[in-house]
Amino acid sequence: MTRTLPLFLLAVAASAQHPSAEFHNGLIQANVWLPDPQNGYYRGTRFDWSGAISSLRFAGHEYFGEWQQSDDPYLHDRITGPVEEYRTHEKGLGYDEAKPGGTFLRIGVGVVEKPEEDDYRWTFSYPVKDPGKWTIRKGENWIEFEQEALDPSSGYGYRLRKRLTLPPGKAQLIIDHTLENIGSKRIETNVYNHNFFVLDNQPTGPDFSVRFAFPPKADRDWKGYVEIEGDTLRYTKELPQGQSVIALLDGFSGEPDDHSFAIENRAVGAGVRMQADKPLSKLQFWSPRTTLCPEPFIELALAPGESDRWTLYYEFYELGDSL
Repeated sequence: MTRTLPLFLLAVAASAQHPSAEFHNGLIQANVWLPDPQNGYYRGTRFDWSGAISSLRFAGHEYFGEWQQSDDPYLHDRITGPVEEYRTHEKGLGYDEAKPGGTFLRIGVGVVEKPEEDDYRWTFSYPVKDPGKWTIRKGENWIEFEQEALDPSSGYGYRLRKRLTLPPGKAQLIIDHTLENIGSKRIETNVYNHNFFVLDNQPTGPDFSVRFAFPPKADRDWKGYVEIEGDTLRYTKELPQGQSVIALLDGFSGEPDDHSFAIENRAVGAGVRMQADKPLSKLQFWSPRTTLCPEPFIELALAPGESDRWTLYYEFYELGDSL
């Protein structure tokens, strides 16, 4: 049964302080943080507030969760799970047109204020002037978020829908997105999912491997921590606390089939595959000691009144099932 409920009624799960909701399909139990400008777990302006999974358990394995020690809800990356960021020329939508004291849009957040500054700061949490209108619908094995935000001063506006579904009888998570341009100006943006996998809290090191659908080529040195063999990224040694690796990866085609990866950990015998239905425009990979983050980008261009849709498919498995 579909239900549309106020946020305080959906806040059924893990935290008395931050609203959240649970959904499950018998194989997977998941918990997701809910958007809330006053009490939300994440109130920064870098990432979309919807769909941040705080826990996803399958076959005794945990795939998402906290990867750093912080209780600051405004810290730009104090967030969990498969979350997304939208960027227009590496900035917020309408940032360049806005004057200091004016406003621009962060898709998935709302209308934010531009201060006096030399350039956009992606790690800065801008003051939220209007979080837009949020509607949340929930069933037993799914949850859907819808946000509508308009910035009359700039002419930009959008309606974002995101639905997370755990299909019955399958060890899968499907994230379906629709972005609609409800403003008077054209929207051009990219969007990427940061993922933030924390598979059983295993440290980033030789027990992990990341397999792509193509042989990736890195744009920089891996500091001796990573090597690539064919289509697979492997760690040569464990990353110490405070160390991370990052690179842009090339070698993918313009076909959606290349928008795919699989992460496995041989110590715990578990893995996850992700496949998307739009081609990659860019691929970054980042990992500190506590999380692995393939960051696949796609491009979106919407005239007023137009919409676009894309879907991410995650499959969770134990290593004996992957053969």
